[in-house]
Amino acid sequence: MESNSPEFKKRDRALVAAFGIIIAVTLVLALLGFLFLRPETDLLQGQADATSVKVSGKLTGRVAEFYVEEGQRVAKGDTLVRIHSSLMEAKMSQAEAMQDVAEQQNRKVDNGAREQIKAAAYQLWQQAIAAENITRKTFERMESLYKQGVISEQKRDEAKAAYDAAVAASRAAKSQYDLAVEGAQAEDRASSASMVKAAQGTVDEVKALLEDQYLTAPCDGEIASIYPEPGELVIPGAPIMSVLKIDDIWASFNVREEYLEHLGMGSEVEVTIPALGSKTAKMKVYYIHDLGSYAVWSATKATGEYDSKTFEVKMRPAQKIEGLRPGMSVLIEK
Repeated sequence: MESNSPEFKKRDRALVAAFGIIIAVTLVLALLGFLFLRPETDLLQGQADATSVKVSGKLTGRVAEFYVEEGQRVAKGDTLVRIHSSLMEAKMSQAEAMQDVAEQQNRKVDNGAREQIKAAAYQLWQQAIAAENITRKTFERMESLYKQGVISEQKRDEAKAAYDAAVAASRAAKSQYDLAVEGAQAEDRASSASMVKAAQGTVDEVKALLEDQYLTAPCDGEIASIYPEPGELVIPGAPIMSVLKIDDIWASFNVREEYLEHLGMGSEVEVTIPALGSKTAKMKVYYIHDLGSYAVWSATKATGEYDSKTFEVKMRPAQKIEGLRPGMSVLIEK
């Protein structure tokens, strides 16, 4: 068949047309890709979180009753749980009894001697005064008779000794009466008052422990977890439940250091929250911290580059994001 025959020419035109169509389709697809296709976007994925406050007490006892349940919103000061401790109640009764004994003893010391004792001391003092007066008069008569030479010096001295003894007895009786009137010594009163304070301190200590029978919410929030069951034994310091400060929420990201230039302290970043229908919102960076030398993405020093370290970046919503809860993913387009 000749190359310039009609059939040969027809076949050449068909091949040219096919190549032309292929080239045209390729150009159209390339143009569409250039116009509509965008390069793949890198994403930083973080997670929403909130402060969790543990609720615990100082009392050893058993959980008697819960007044809240998991997921319930509470306000600061709301009663959460009651703990029963028979041991602390017994100690309270003992401490109050000891306080009563100390107060009774203190009143006795403050009141001093009984009226009967003071009256008896007064009578003894008066008798001593009377004896002193008699012996004084006897001595004065003996002294006069001695000067007249009627009696001997020995008789005068005996009268003088009796008078001196009566004076001493009178002074001793007066001291006993004064002690009865004055009551206990200052040291005794101070010691008794200290015993009352010590007993009161014991009562206050037990009361402070018993106050933890009823544990209250330390802040506004939501009950995240309740650990023991009713009737279980709890010990001091052991967490009984946790309260999530749901209004104090933030997002945390682990970021390679080369991306930090777009996440400076105080900067606002647009984020996407898939769980809220890919809702977008603004968050503000308030925390940037190095995670340590162990947190590196790759060791690239052999190629003349550097180890890329990881930083933890935290952000708070610029405005409240309705529905945002701890655990939800938060995305940033790089």
